[in-house]
Amino acid sequence: MIGDGGHVRSGRIDFERVNRHALANAAAVVRGLLPEGRLEGHEYVARNPLRPDRRLGSFKVNVSTGRWADFATGDGGGDLVSLAAFVSGLPQREAAIRLAESMGVSPWA
Repeated sequence: MIGDGGHVRSGRIDFERVNRHALANAAAVVRGLLPEGRLEGHEYVARNPLRPDRRLGSFKVNVSTGRWADFATGDGGGDLVSLAAFVSGLPQREAAIRLAESMGVSPWA
């Protein structure tokens, strides 16, 4: 199967590439996923969109490392693809494809 730019799609996702590009643009990526938050130093503080948070505070994303956590529920992950999957309710593969496409990056290995 032929993919974007005429490259053959192997069907495998290059999660490392997608995460590397997402981390290089972390503030914008996180703002797109969690638009009601704010940047506080290296942390983006937001409400968890999957539960009725009333105020900011327990849901944080480190924009330097991509690690994220909801300290109220124990949910968390180590990169921005896992955050995109969590927020959108998609499998990591689909979240990586959508995130890559939103940044203009090929997700294919």
